[in-house]
Amino acid sequence: MAIAAIPQTANAEAVLELLVEKVDALSKQVQYLAEQARQAERAREERDELVRDLSLVLKGAYESLSQELETLSPSFNLEELMQLLKRLLRNVRNLESLLEQLESVTELLEVAAPLSREAFAKFSGALEELDRKGYFAFAKGGLRIVDNIVTSFTEEDVRALGDNIALILHTVKDMTQPEIMQFLRSTVHLAEKESELPSHISYRALLGQLRDPKVRRGLAILLHVLRGIGAPKQASGSAPGASASVRYS
Repeated sequence: MAIAAIPQTANAEAVLELLVEKVDALSKQVQYLAEQARQAERAREERDELVRDLSLVLKGAYESLSQELETLSPSFNLEELMQLLKRLLRNVRNLESLLEQLESVTELLEVAAPLSREAFAKFSGALEELDRKGYFAFAKGGLRIVDNIVTSFTEEDVRALGDNIALILHTVKDMTQPEIMQFLRSTVHLAEKESELPSHISYRALLGQLRDPKVRRGLAILLHVLRGIGAPKQASGSAPGASASVRYS
């Protein structure tokens, strides 16, 4: 009897171990299922919380939108909004083409930006050079001169100036001849040296100056000019005093 009890005891231990293993496996499965249930519960709670938050946000946005629409109600309605949306949908291709053009313009500006900066730098340098040379100061003074001229002449003066502009230009042209300019420059230069002349000059000294051929020639020119000034007016084309003759010797 003792010999037959040994196998029964071994079988009982094996069965017990098998039962323990199954219980452990079942316990692990139960723990896994419990963990999945807890994660699902947390996910559900997070979704519920998100839904509540979104509900509050959407409710606030809806209330704000309603208030704004109420303020715009005199000049805006939903029908106009729907018409605008329909029009935008009908012009999607046009809007896409416009966006492509804007992209092209943006690319062009990106390419041209360095060139424009270089051109602006050169332009600024040129302006600084002109300012350094005094062009702007001269232009400012010229504007002041023009302003004085405009305010100094009446409408009748301007009309008379227009009637005689041809004669004025011919006179200026004649005065700009090298001989006339040299004569005027010499006269101004001699007038500047007036202080070098003695304060008292006797008649004998003046008569003595007449012996100088240059003095006699100057007097002859002066008499020729005075004769032309005093001569009566003649027809255009002949200068006053043109027929007058003065002996220089």
